[in-house]
Amino acid sequence: MADHAPSIARESVLKPSAELPEDMPKIRGYDFNQGVDLKALLKTYMTTGFQASSLSLAIQEINRMIEKRLESVEVDKENESEESCESSRKSGCTIFLGYTSNLISSGVRESIRYLAEHKMVDVIVTTAGGIEEDFIKCLAHTYLGDFSLSGKELRLRGINRIGNLLVPNDNYCKFEDWLMPILDQMLLEQNTEGIRWTPSKMIHRLGREINNTDSVYYWAYKNNIPVFSPALTDGSLGDMLYFHSFKNPGLILDIVEDIRKLNGMAIFAKKTGMIILGGGLVKHHIANANLMRNGADYAVFVNTGQEFDGSDSGARPDEAVSWGKIRTDAKPVKVYADASLVFPLIVAETFALHADKLTAGQKAD
Repeated sequence: MADHAPSIARESVLKPSAELPEDMPKIRGYDFNQGVDLKALLKTYMTTGFQASSLSLAIQEINRMIEKRLESVEVDKENESEESCESSRKSGCTIFLGYTSNLISSGVRESIRYLAEHKMVDVIVTTAGGIEEDFIKCLAHTYLGDFSLSGKELRLRGINRIGNLLVPNDNYCKFEDWLMPILDQMLLEQNTEGIRWTPSKMIHRLGREINNTDSVYYWAYKNNIPVFSPALTDGSLGDMLYFHSFKNPGLILDIVEDIRKLNGMAIFAKKTGMIILGGGLVKHHIANANLMRNGADYAVFVNTGQEFDGSDSGARPDEAVSWGKIRTDAKPVKVYADASLVFPLIVAETFALHADKLTAGQKAD
């Protein structure tokens, strides 16, 4: 007995395996004996496992969006409507990009600006902070600090903290000085020309007024990419609108016209793809628009949210399938990661990789 392990132990530990398919991917990472080749390194992510493999699947899904987007589409004049805009009628896949405000505060802003500059996405949805922080960065700098800095000490010094980013309060004072005359002019045009302002029209106007090539929304204005922000009052822009309503009351923003336009872009698109960085309002607003067409054809979520609390922010794509926000035959991907780590890598292996094809003919237009 002492010479043999108990049979129950052997049977438990050495349980025979079922055969796995021959074509099943085998785990193998990058071999640095080959030197440093970042492109080759990224290719090995598919067989690295964990979130590296999810990132690789997300890159594949976005490349499928791009491939479909490059297909030409015949315009159906009979079903054409005011809600179906130019970009959705020209491409085989209308790409919706959503992101939270902290990503504009961070250096991810430059990756997003690249996409807007070269008209690689068709629709943008973001929060109030995702709008104002872009313009504020055109007026003054955001700085790298530390997550552990004392909130009390920073408040006494008039410095605001976004994670490990620092924004002097003077930046918002500069923003107020820039914005208030524009709000005055918008109110004048509303009263004298009958212009009905919406959040997207306001963002378009601000993009024109900033006239700065560092700005995401300057390029959205130049390329006629609609930018939707249904909670535009939830930030410094809301503060400025509040102050302006006392100084020069009467400015109105119509959110109903915007929801008609956003939903129409989804409904009348040939195919749709969602790329959503972060959660909250931007994630649901894009997904809900795609419910109007019985779901998006392609979807990539990048966030750190978990589903145990029932939040939409943390929900996996399969929950959106249950609502009809992603199609039942789609192959959506969620990457559990901080977008500041992975989104520049995604752009490098998707939009930037296919830049020549995506921008062909734009100068001629």
